[in-house]
Amino acid sequence: MIKYQTICITVGVAVLTAASLAGPAQAQENFPSKPLSIIVPWAPGGGSDRSMRLVADAASKYFGQSVIVVNKPGAGGANGTRAIASAEPDGYTLGMVGAGVVARQYNNPNANPLSDLIPVAFFGADPAALSARADTGFKSVADFVRAAKAKPGSIKNGNDQPGGSSYVAIAVMEGALGVKTTRVPYKGYAPTVAALLSGEVQTATVPVPDAIEQHKAGKIRILGVAANQRHFVAPEVRTFKEQGFNVVAGSWRTIVVPKGVSKSRMKTLETKLLQALNDPVFVKRANNAGFFVSPMGSKETADYWVSYDKEVYPVLLKAGLVKTRKK
Repeated sequence: MIKYQTICITVGVAVLTAASLAGPAQAQENFPSKPLSIIVPWAPGGGSDRSMRLVADAASKYFGQSVIVVNKPGAGGANGTRAIASAEPDGYTLGMVGAGVVARQYNNPNANPLSDLIPVAFFGADPAALSARADTGFKSVADFVRAAKAKPGSIKNGNDQPGGSSYVAIAVMEGALGVKTTRVPYKGYAPTVAALLSGEVQTATVPVPDAIEQHKAGKIRILGVAANQRHFVAPEVRTFKEQGFNVVAGSWRTIVVPKGVSKSRMKTLETKLLQALNDPVFVKRANNAGFFVSPMGSKETADYWVSYDKEVYPVLLKAGLVKTRKK
């Protein structure tokens, strides 16, 4: 009798243990079972916001749940990045970070390091460009260089917060071109373009998609693209290299989650996002909006981060933008 009770108890414990193990697995199979959100660390209307709204729309189909974009601008992207890093690691809160997150970790002691985030998928690269108000009369990078050298600091350049992508871009340009501007930071590319149009600044270093409509309207002129090839939405604009200046700078966008998301949910997020990013309809819409789309998975993106960090750190150091976490 005692032996029978022992066997029953043992079997009961085994059943309970199996049930407790099966529970989370079954829960994972139902992921996601509610809407997801993508935190964008920039104001509505800019390239990051527009690109992620395209992603959210496409991803909703593959997740079978709504994907909502949440804008959290401020501190050059640091506020939104902090919100991503501190979110519950349940897979329901994703975020977008750009190249500025790399520079910011060296410029701002309170900024989150890259190690606080896990990449899920790579969206694509976004080369920097130098644009000027039409009334400056600048028609080329050489025109800008001549004016900037004639009166150092006289040209105001609109960019983002110190450590942000367009801030780093103008720092790189100044160093390579041997000029000095007065940098004026804004909370995102949309307000930067607005400042350029209003005359608050004479130039800006926003990516091509953010300047293209005003460029086509003749209100501003994109002087040069800081890439190895011309941008497909502005094929008439020569690269800096084509104009005799060896300048390559810009940003990229990655979809991330906070540390701690389970491997199974990470796999689901990666698989579904890559399906969305490779969807022909999405790619066409993104290209029409001026975005390069070059999807990569989590591992490839992590490797890209490492190589980018190695490449950009010396540039930041030379530009005086390394204030903390020095190597």
